Amino acid sequence: MRIRLRFCLFLTLLTAAVLARPAAASSTLTDQGDGTVLDSATGLHWQREDDNVSRRWRDALAYCEGLTLGGRTDWRLPGIKELRSLVADDRQSPAIDEAAFPGTNVVGYWSSTTRHGSPNFAWYILFSSGYVYTNPKTEAALVRCVR
Repeated sequence: MRIRLRFCLFLTLLTAAVLARPAAASSTLTDQGDGTVLDSATGLHWQREDDNVSRRWRDALAYCEGLTLGGRTDWRLPGIKELRSLVADDRQSPAIDEAAFPGTNVVGYWSSTTRHGSPNFAWYILFSSGYVYTNPKTEAALVRCVR
């Protein structure tokens, strides 16, 4: 009974956190013309188009760390809050600004954030709906790097 109550509380808090986040504002996203997008609201630079390759979590980390794009080499896998900032709550399939991020798939994209208490799982976002989930790190998902 106690475990069920804790799990219900966890789901309630997680749902509240997801619903409370602001929608990505398209007016803050600017195509830099070099394969990157600047989000002036967060100051983050994003990989404009993913390479459509699904990777395990560890390979996703390595891919971003090895990426050279827009003349820069300081790319990394985004944290879940950073990745969540791209979700446009007023859109679905994909739930992202398609002008800024053309060709975004509606499947999962990895974040660098490991699920608390479950080191073999990491958070990711389904851009079909913008929902946040966890996935085993041994499974494959797509990647959008940030700097």
